[in-house]
Amino acid sequence: MRLTLFLSALLHGTILATTIATAQQNRIDVVRHDAPELARYGHHDIGVRTVEWTNPNQVDVISSEGLEEPAYYDRTLTIDIWYPARLAENEQPGGTYVTSTRNLSVTATLHGRAVRDAAPDHTIGASPLVIISHGYPGNRYLMSHLAENLASKGYVVASIDHRESTYDDQGSIWSTLYHRSLDQRFVIDKITDLSESNGHFLNQIVDTGRTGIVGYSMGGYGLLVNLGAGYTDATAASAESLPESIARRHASNNPELAINADTRIKAGIAIAPCCMNRGMWDPASLATIKTPLFLMAGSADDTAGYENGVRAIFEQAANSDRYLLTFLHAGHNAIAPIPLPAEIHASSDQAGAFHYTDAVWDSTRSSNIMFHFATVFLDLQLKHDPSRGEFLQLVTHADDGAWSDNEDTPDDQHTYWHGFPRYTARGLVLEHLAPTGR
Repeated sequence: MRLTLFLSALLHGTILATTIATAQQNRIDVVRHDAPELARYGHHDIGVRTVEWTNPNQVDVISSEGLEEPAYYDRTLTIDIWYPARLAENEQPGGTYVTSTRNLSVTATLHGRAVRDAAPDHTIGASPLVIISHGYPGNRYLMSHLAENLASKGYVVASIDHRESTYDDQGSIWSTLYHRSLDQRFVIDKITDLSESNGHFLNQIVDTGRTGIVGYSMGGYGLLVNLGAGYTDATAASAESLPESIARRHASNNPELAINADTRIKAGIAIAPCCMNRGMWDPASLATIKTPLFLMAGSADDTAGYENGVRAIFEQAANSDRYLLTFLHAGHNAIAPIPLPAEIHASSDQAGAFHYTDAVWDSTRSSNIMFHFATVFLDLQLKHDPSRGEFLQLVTHADDGAWSDNEDTPDDQHTYWHGFPRYTARGLVLEHLAPTGR
C-alpha cells in the first residue's frame, strides 16, 4: 500500500512538474505521452501568415442602436492562416505569437511550430479549408494550438479576429449575433477568390469546396446559423433598441433570410456552442441542419448549458448525422482554449485565468483529445478517409470499455476506446445519432 501511494505521488509530481514547465514556456504544441493516437502532429511543416481583409458596406450594429434604419461601415477583420509549408534550407520549425489575453493588462507570447511567411507546399495539391471561430470574447490565437495541429496534417486553417468580439474591442452582444456567421462566410468567400489568384500565397493550395468550421461558444453559434439554423422569433424580439432588419437578419421566420446552408461547408465542429439554453433555437430551426456535426461539451457547462444547451442541440438537430463528445464534470472553458498563459499565471491577481482553465480537466489533456477527434471527424468528412470511422465506433461510456491483454490481436473482449492508451479515456462519453430523414 505504501509503495502504491509512493508511486502515485511520484507520478503525480512528474505530471505536475511537466505541466508547470509547459505553462512557463507557453508551448501550444504539447502532446502528452498519454494522448490519443491522432492527437500527434502530422508530417507537414507549417507556415503562418497574418492578413487583413475588409468586407465593405456592412451593417454597423453598435452605431445603429436607437436608429430606425441601420448605419453602415467597412468591416475589417484580421485573420491568421496556417498551411502546409516547404521550409527553406536555412529555416527551422518554430515561431511565436504575441497576443492579448482575457486579462487586458497582460500580453502573452506563445511558442509553436509554425514558421512566419514560409513558402506553401505546392506538391501536395489543394488542401481542405478549416475556419476557426473564437468565443465572446476571444481572438484568433485562442485556438492556435488546434490550428497548428491541423495544418501539420494537410489542412489550410484560417482563424478570425471577430471585430467587436475580441478581448481588445468587446462590444454589444448583438454585433456578435449579427456578424458572426457573416464573418465566417466572408472569409470562405475571400479564400475562394484568392485560391484562384495567380501570385497569391493561397493560389492552388486550398479547396474551399471542402470546408469545415470549428466554432467555440459564440463561434459555434455562428456555425449553426451558417448550417441553416435561424434563431427564434423571441430572440429577434429581444433586440428592442435595434432596427428590425438587424434583429431579424438571422431569424428562422425571416422570409428574406439569406442563410441557406453553404454547400461548401461539409463538416461542423461546435465546441460548447452558445446559446441554446437561452432559447436561441427550437426543434424546427435545428432540424434544418443537414451537414454532419460533431459537438463537444462539458457536462458541468453553466455558460452554454448542457442538458438544456449542447445536448438539446444534439438531440434536436434531427436531420444531421451528428456526434456528441461529453467531458464529464467539465465546464465551459475546459476543451477549446490554449493552456493558461504563463504571463497570467505570474500576474499578481491572475485575473482572467478562469478563461483558460477548468476545475477538473487538465487543459493540455482535453486539448489533445480535441486534436484527436477533430482529426478523426475532419479526415472522415473532408478527406473522405474511411479508416477514421473505426475511431468513432466506440462503446458509449468510455468507463465501460474493457482492456484485453490480447490487445495486439484484438478480440471481442477488447472494447476500450480505439486509439486511447489504457486508462486514458476515463471521463469521456461519445454518442451518435443518425439523421431521421424527415
